[in-house]
Amino acid sequence: MCSIFLAACGNLQDSTLSSGGGDSSKSTVQTTSSSDSSSYDVLLSNGKYKTSPISGLTASDNGNQFNSRSFESGLMKLSKKQFSTNSYVFQEGQVLSASTVNKWLARKSKKNPTGLNPDSNGSTAPTKRTPMYLQQLLEEDYLQKQDGKYKLAGISIGVAMNKIDYYQKKQYGATYKTTITEAEQKEQGQRIAKEIVQRLRKEDKVGNIPIVVGLYSVAPEDTLVGGNYFQYSFSKSGELGSFKDLEYKNQMLPVVNGDTAISSSDSDAFSNFKTHIQDYFPNLSGVTAQAHYDGTNLKSMDITINTQFDGLAQITSFTQFVQQSATKYLPSGADLDINIQTVDEQQAVVTRTNGKFYSHVYDAD
Repeated sequence: MCSIFLAACGNLQDSTLSSGGGDSSKSTVQTTSSSDSSSYDVLLSNGKYKTSPISGLTASDNGNQFNSRSFESGLMKLSKKQFSTNSYVFQEGQVLSASTVNKWLARKSKKNPTGLNPDSNGSTAPTKRTPMYLQQLLEEDYLQKQDGKYKLAGISIGVAMNKIDYYQKKQYGATYKTTITEAEQKEQGQRIAKEIVQRLRKEDKVGNIPIVVGLYSVAPEDTLVGGNYFQYSFSKSGELGSFKDLEYKNQMLPVVNGDTAISSSDSDAFSNFKTHIQDYFPNLSGVTAQAHYDGTNLKSMDITINTQFDGLAQITSFTQFVQQSATKYLPSGADLDINIQTVDEQQAVVTRTNGKFYSHVYDAD
């Protein structure tokens, strides 16, 4: 749980919980105490982490496993623009229900008037059919302590928009795809976001609390990186304000398929890091990275190192070497998340957040 927030969990503090502005039945809650001021404390209910009922719900399948993490972490990044980590605590979304979101993700029809995807025009031709624009929704809740109770004080909504809509003309048949332009993503995303906020405002739990909405472009199945947020908007109490463009980009390193590196210096730095650890420990199956940018500014790297190590001494020694190599070769201003693993299991992790390293070898006494 704590790795999501790149912070260690500390002491637990007791309190009571009340959703929204009104009183509700009390339940014992606790908050984790983050060791990093840039991370949120996490609200626990009766000592347990509460997952969102809409987690994992999608309008259709997309085989790109990297979308889920970037969808979640990106929304939390946007949330920090409005909800300070010093005055808000985090909880996975509890306002939207699974039944509601399943209806919203479906096409609008007489039987489903709340569907946020447009009704089908009857065509199955890739360039003529009405695609499914909306793929997934994500809710994050931000609470503040008032009169001894934690009350819902802010909500963030992630709206995942398809870049490619995969579909079948008949069940279990061949898969086809409709490409959606950036202009269509923005137009449909803004329409959907505005409608969601209007609906949320009618919820007693929400009322006029601030709402952040981020529009996320879902990466296609055949890419090796996750998608990214391309616009966001903020509603202080009523409707959404104007949408602001974001310049977030993701890129696989080493670059593939003849792509040009977003930053040649970052690409060279990773190449030197990779060569260094492979020269010292040749028994590696592969070293890859997802580089995350804001414009041309490298913000973080998620690095995966596949090994064939068996012995604990080898893994421990290699983990120490990876941290030393990361310090020497990788860009100093970027956060790092380095996973060391075999095909079957995670062996160790090395992270750097705000310049501070942390490492852990699993199953080590």
